[in-house]
Amino acid sequence: MKSQQQHLAWHETLEMHELTAYQSNQLIHFKMVVNDIKDPQLHALYMEAIKGVEKNLKELLQYFPMAPQGTRGGTTGVDLTAFYAGQLLGFAKTSVRSYAIAITETATPALRDTFQKQLNAAIQLHGKIYYFMLERGLYPSYDLPKLLSNDVAMANKAISL
Repeated sequence: MKSQQQHLAWHETLEMHELTAYQSNQLIHFKMVVNDIKDPQLHALYMEAIKGVEKNLKELLQYFPMAPQGTRGGTTGVDLTAFYAGQLLGFAKTSVRSYAIAITETATPALRDTFQKQLNAAIQLHGKIYYFMLERGLYPSYDLPKLLSNDVAMANKAISL
């Protein structure tokens, strides 16, 4: 018989945070640019993505009350600095992962060296962006309740645009 858990585990809470933060930032971006897209088929794809991400966020938000010591906050508006910094952080994270994968697929020594150099630069950039956000309270990674509260606020803001 399956038991019903009353709270989420820490590791799954953090995965939920990563997905919610990433999708919220992407949703804001999609909504900012969708009206600039002139090709009808691409515009339709963007609209499909927007609806899908909105649905994903609404589903994920249901689990935030189950997060360990997490709190739900109201939407008080989103400073665009946090959005832009989050976009840049997401780019940096993806770059680090992409370079690491590319290195494992590279046989040419000179190309491997180039990828490794660029990976190190991407890691440095990620650190700078992360500390920028941490110092300004935009990424409270050591305060889980605040981190989750920020996720809820950002997801609700993205949905409401």
